[in-house]
Amino acid sequence: MALGERVGHVVRGVAIGVAEAVPGVSGGTIALVTGVYERVIASAGHLVSAVRYAAADVPRRRGWTRAGHQLRQVHWEVVIPLLIGMLPGLLIAAKTLEPLLTSYPEQTRGLFLGLVLASVLVPISMVGAPWRRVEIVALVIAAVAAFSLTGLPQATLTPHPLIVLVAAAVAVCALVMPGVSGSFLLLTVGLYEPTITAVNDRDFGYLAIFATGMVIGLALFVKLLQWLLEMHRRMTLAVMSGALLGSLRALWPWQSDERDLHAPGDNLLPIAALFLLGVAVVSAMVIAERRRLRRAARDLTEETYETSHLR
Repeated sequence: MALGERVGHVVRGVAIGVAEAVPGVSGGTIALVTGVYERVIASAGHLVSAVRYAAADVPRRRGWTRAGHQLRQVHWEVVIPLLIGMLPGLLIAAKTLEPLLTSYPEQTRGLFLGLVLASVLVPISMVGAPWRRVEIVALVIAAVAAFSLTGLPQATLTPHPLIVLVAAAVAVCALVMPGVSGSFLLLTVGLYEPTITAVNDRDFGYLAIFATGMVIGLALFVKLLQWLLEMHRRMTLAVMSGALLGSLRALWPWQSDERDLHAPGDNLLPIAALFLLGVAVVSAMVIAERRRLRRAARDLTEETYETSHLR
């Protein structure tokens, strides 16, 4: 892999890390838009299988053969640069974006609304045409479910270790599911601020419990999602599209603390400008990714042509 492509994956990782710190924006959406989503899900599935095989085989002295085979299937050339970028992205967002959400909530949501709305076109286009009736129904159901979920009033939970563990397991499922924001789920149950505070204050006890919950959630969910993408790709993408559409409710700029939606009011022009900026940013990312894919396909075709003629 070329150096430029590795750097590109680091930048994608930064964007995913930033997205995961922002309520209403999904890191899975960013991964989908930038073209690394399916490789990340496949890699996570192989990692889960490797851990399971190692836990079953090594104590019985059966060696690392099955676990090693799974580890070799991981797209390390993608996963490692993404992880390198995600950590600083998350830390940057925890320090800068959270105060912006507090001081300028309407303008910030307007920007994120544009980002996510433009992102919806990615899974919709991946389904391809024509759409079957059952896929349209699945999209509508997923959209209604996401719309209802993002309208739930914010609760408050005491950050007991068991509660943190379960919340992290659920939130990490949102990390790998485009259209569902893990940060928003934490916000809904009242654990967003404690988690951001733990990141900023380097509360390693809290973070260790949270990380354990994430590992449990990934182990339970990622294999199912991998199977769905392999066996029911169109339907899964249709559901993802609906989840993205429904989640836009959380990003409507004009809403109360109880998440009641209001008609456009103050700051309409700056919010509209930020909305259009968000649409433009994602559109540019999508165009750049498609050009990269076309260029890679063209290079592969030329390489195959030259190889066949050399023979």
